[in-house]
Amino acid sequence: MALLLRLLLLCGAADVTSSLSITSPEHMIEKAKGETAYLPCKFTESPEDQGPLDIEWLLSPADNQKVDQVIIIYSGDKIYDDYYQDLKGRVHFTSSDVKSGDASINVTNLQLSDIGTYQCKVKKAPGVGNKKIQLAVLVKPSGTRCYVDGSEEIGNDFKLKCEPKEGSLPLLYEWQKLSNSQKLPPALVTEMTSPVISVKNATTEYSGVYSCTVRNRVGSDQCELRLDVVPPSNKAGTIAGAIIGTLLALAIIGLIIFCCRKKHREKKYEKEVHHDIREDVPPPKSRTSTARSYMGSNHSSLGSMSPSNMEGYSKTQYNQVPSEDFDRAPQSPTLPPAKSEYTYKTDGITVV
Repeated sequence: MALLLRLLLLCGAADVTSSLSITSPEHMIEKAKGETAYLPCKFTESPEDQGPLDIEWLLSPADNQKVDQVIIIYSGDKIYDDYYQDLKGRVHFTSSDVKSGDASINVTNLQLSDIGTYQCKVKKAPGVGNKKIQLAVLVKPSGTRCYVDGSEEIGNDFKLKCEPKEGSLPLLYEWQKLSNSQKLPPALVTEMTSPVISVKNATTEYSGVYSCTVRNRVGSDQCELRLDVVPPSNKAGTIAGAIIGTLLALAIIGLIIFCCRKKHREKKYEKEVHHDIREDVPPPKSRTSTARSYMGSNHSSLGSMSPSNMEGYSKTQYNQVPSEDFDRAPQSPTLPPAKSEYTYKTDGITVV
């Protein structure tokens, strides 16, 4: 009886082991962003598995709020890989003959959105098998920058900093001194694995070239800086120079403004003078006409005198007027030229 039970158990175990099974182990894969992830899914069939072969890959995103997504299917000797838009064109079977027992896939150009749990399901009735693989996409350190935060002068305190632009945690840092006999001051030895090195009371022995290497599980990056510890600068002279330079700049600006305003006023004055035509100035009187009017008035006065009126005038007094004064007009004094540009005639004399 016991022997019969043992035979039955052996037969049942043989049936179980002979059914379809996936031989690839479940494990976690870590890859860098932009690389290709190989997700294995190899299976074996049993003679009893006579149904059509169906293979299905599902993605359970890291965000639990999202539902499982079908990313690729093999069914009826055809492949369908346009179910999930985020992975469209980036997922495909690695084997050209899936029936041979290899349902593994490649996911190319990995992105952070590809993080999640991938499940491979293989069905060939009556056999069914499935396997899960966790995929983690990490970002390599890149764009690392090394710089000095502070004044590199003797006696000062400053910091040496190493900052990658991107990189998945955890990050490991390693500083090295590349010059000046590569000997580090004792105060810095304990900080050579930190992203920031604090320097206290700096001396010239700190000077040299330093390198910083940043690492994580998928890659590394490096940067360098040169540290020159120098004597303190003359700050008073620097401040005085800055003040003098500022005053000179203000003086030059003021001179330019003054010249511009002066030139503007001169142009305005020239424009006003050009349009100022004095038409209301009367023409100057001729000295000749004045002399004639004088002579005419004398003649009229003499003509109006009767013999009775001439008693008060002696002949001697009358003769005191030189005869040549009546023949020659008095000379006209020199007059300044008139501003008006008009010419006209009066009593036959042209006046400009």
